[in-house]
Amino acid sequence: MKRNKKSAIFCCFALFLGLYDSASVALESDSEQPITIDSNTATYDDSKAISTYTGNVVSIQGSIKVNSDKLVVYFVDGDAEKLVFTGNKAKFRQKPNEGEEDITGEAMIGEYYPKKNLLILIDDATVWQGNATYSSKLIEYDSKNSVVRAGEKSSDSKRVRVILKPKPKEAK
Repeated sequence: MKRNKKSAIFCCFALFLGLYDSASVALESDSEQPITIDSNTATYDDSKAISTYTGNVVSIQGSIKVNSDKLVVYFVDGDAEKLVFTGNKAKFRQKPNEGEEDITGEAMIGEYYPKKNLLILIDDATVWQGNATYSSKLIEYDSKNSVVRAGEKSSDSKRVRVILKPKPKEAK
């Protein structure tokens, strides 16, 4: 194994105790932040370049936080290329910009591509922000641009449900 690859894996484990402050890191810089993973167990398979984390997994990159039962990280040339979250509904939260409401979501399976700023929620997926709720079998969330795409173009049988709640009236 190359020395820089070992260093990258060691850094992932060393970052377990990193601190997180969602107010200090905004959306723009999320993709430039390290990914910190905290879990009950961690295993690295050098031959497959895969790290597996289980038990109350908490993953943080900038203002993006994901809670799951299991996380598998796939590495390419020492960089985290793809993260797959599973469990009894993996949950995510991101602060888009200071003063804006958090974007939250959940699904049985989540795939995160850090270099593309893309989170794909699969199976019983729901995303909330403010007064809007999106539910579908498949939801893609572009975390850099705060864009949610729900549903599949290839199938009319897999519907999307959007609920837009009225804003509460302000007290005079």
